[in-house]
Amino acid sequence: MRFEFATATRILFGPGTLREVAPAASGMGKRALVVTGRNSSRAAGLLDSLTSVGLQHISFAVAGEPTTNLVQSGAELARSEFVELVIAIGGGSVIDAGKAIAALATNSGALLDYLEVIGRGRALENPPLPFIAIPTTAGTGAEVTRNAVLASPEHRVKVSLRSPLMLPQLAVIDPELALGLPAALTASTGMDALTQLIEPFVSCRANPLTDGLCREGIVRAARSIRRACEHMDDLDAREGMAAASLFSGLALANAGLGVVHGFAAPIGGMFPAPHGAVCAALLPHAMDINLRALRLRQPDSAVLQRFTEIARLLTRNPDATADDGVSWLRQLCVDLKIPSLGTYGILPDDVAALCDKAAQASSMKGNPLVLTPDELREILKCAL
Repeated sequence: MRFEFATATRILFGPGTLREVAPAASGMGKRALVVTGRNSSRAAGLLDSLTSVGLQHISFAVAGEPTTNLVQSGAELARSEFVELVIAIGGGSVIDAGKAIAALATNSGALLDYLEVIGRGRALENPPLPFIAIPTTAGTGAEVTRNAVLASPEHRVKVSLRSPLMLPQLAVIDPELALGLPAALTASTGMDALTQLIEPFVSCRANPLTDGLCREGIVRAARSIRRACEHMDDLDAREGMAAASLFSGLALANAGLGVVHGFAAPIGGMFPAPHGAVCAALLPHAMDINLRALRLRQPDSAVLQRFTEIARLLTRNPDATADDGVSWLRQLCVDLKIPSLGTYGILPDDVAALCDKAAQASSMKGNPLVLTPDELREILKCAL
């Protein structure tokens, strides 16, 4: 057995931990770029605390999912303002933008030089600026991953800027920041976290350390996601989802993902579809087709037992079968009002192109087996 595990240098988890950011940040530099979402209201307390410790700061807003042009602009601002560290407070898009800005600010050349798939994929030459990640949603786990997912509008695809150097110096997960988050956003981000716990658990790169994180995370997500959607100010439910999201980021960064995320990259690049909602719409169908393919071509695979274990963790029924797990996920999507992919303008005519792109996606390498073109098409058609 051989595996590697890497994550943020320091992780702080728990209600009220946002108060610990400013003292930590003051030891990393004197001038910060603070990356926020379109509405920076959740960052107000952080900005005040940075000022109180004498740390100068400028803000940079990320209105939607980060694009290559936006990250290039952010890096240029960081250089021109001579910032010494980057702090991102927001959802996964904000954290990915901040992560990429911190990396590009210290490395010469164009962003395209370092991007996967559409770029040259060069390794970063210099360490990024010190980076602090503070999620305000519970879904992506981006605060503990080593990549930033960026959209390239001209290529109509999402790709990663990736390096072990991009792991944050500090990840602060304060569940209080997610209180009041609308039900639809809680559902889509929460389903992203659940997907990122299931896919690494059945990945061909799974290891004992990520297995433990996935098991614990699946249990927490299964018992918390509905409650977090129905009761927006339930701190226990928010804490459960925050932990599930954190564990999902730790797991995916070290064990990989699978077919759901293989599809999510091209879909997100070609259509205005939120990442979490895409994962949610695909997850039950991907699990069903993976099960069918394993039973047909690899009936002795140990992964089949893992799917059974997932079902028992989700349902809390010790006698549940893998198919019961698929049924539970289908009902969850109904209960959470997850829209079909057709809602975002994806048509049957788009299936072939999306399947071709998904087959080449880096996430697909973690799927427990190689799916046939027909199987890929069936997953996507079922999610439309």
